[in-house]
Order: sequence, then structure tokens, then C-alpha cells
Amino acid sequence: MITLTTLPWAPPFAQGLVRDLRVRWALEEAGLPYRVKLATRDERQLPAYRALQPFGQVPVYEDEGVTLFESGSIVRRVAERSEALQPRDPAGAARVLTWMFAALNSVEPAVNNLVEVDLFARDTEWAAPRRPAVVAFLKGRLGAVASRLEGREYLEDRFSAGDLLMASVLRILRHTTIVEEMPALHAYVKRCTARPAFERALAAQMKVFEENAPPR
Repeated sequence: MITLTTLPWAPPFAQGLVRDLRVRWALEEAGLPYRVKLATRDERQLPAYRALQPFGQVPVYEDEGVTLFESGSIVRRVAERSEALQPRDPAGAARVLTWMFAALNSVEPAVNNLVEVDLFARDTEWAAPRRPAVVAFLKGRLGAVASRLEGREYLEDRFSAGDLLMASVLRILRHTTIVEEMPALHAYVKRCTARPAFERALAAQMKVFEENAPPR
């Protein structure tokens, strides 16, 4: 069975965003059973774990002698096993792969720049002056995605792994109103996250966090 290694707990601002959620979602869409293994911060620094995940992060995917890290590569692996996430024709599969890369390489870095300014560096002197430029660049990237979605439900002719990753990236902006201000993107994220597979994946992640929450 597939083993997915993730965190036992995350602080509230990160709950629902930890990247094992993307893999859980893909597995739920594909109908592939999996088991969860939890790794504490200390365990993730051990050489045995670093041999699986060189950066000491999550998730880690293990199945049939294959060990993968990086959520994008794992979602790709799952998509290759499921027509629900990737069409079988080579051209269609290539387009899905392009949107997967677009989500992670063209959009997510711009999103994470804003997260750094707003959440991790908000008390620094440079954060506030830098924010307008970060937002402007991000909105340019999001505008390109919104243009693609005009008149479409999904990035291609149906839901795919590209949408799964793009919607996952857009959800990171939940601490802002940026997505809500773009109707095409707002409707798109709502459409994707209304899928039963996403709801099951989110519930599974949150259940782990609730069971391992530190005492108050």
C-alpha cells in the first residue's frame, strides 16, 4: 500500500495548507488507498529521514519500491496511474503536465513571496515597502490564469492534476482577498474545492492535526 509521510501537527495558519494535502487529494481523486506515517520535527532531522527527503520536509511518498519527495512529483506519479487526473492521450497528458509546472513554477513562487511579506517578515522594516511590488507582480500572474479560465470551468476541458495543483496554490492566499477580487479565480477555486475528493482529503489532514494538537 502507498505510504504517505507527513506532519503530526501544524500551527493554525498552516493547517489545511501543508503539502501532503495535495497528495491526499490526488489519491482520493484516483481512488488509491494509502496509509499515513507521521514524522516529528526531530525525526525529520535524522539521517534515515534525510535519505528519503533531503530537505527534511513533507510529504514523502513510498510505493512499489519508489520513494518520492516534492508534492508536484508525487501528484505526477499518482496522475500517471489515474485517468481521473490525466488523460491517456499523449497530447492531453502533456498539456496537463504543462499546467502542473505552471502552478508550481509560475504562480506559487509569486504567492509565496506575498506569504513571506505578510506572515513571516511582517515585523521587519522592509516588508511594508516591498508589499506593493510583490502584490503587483502576483496579480499579473493571477491575471494570466484568470484569462485562461474565462468561459472555462477548468484549465483544460476537464478537471486534471493541473487544476488540483493550481487550486492548491491559490488557496495559500486565503489570508488575503486577492482571489476573491478576481471572479473567475474565485469561482474556480470554489469549484475545485467543492469536489468530494478534496473534502475527504482536507478532513483527513485536519483529523490528524486535531488528534495530535498540543495541550492548551
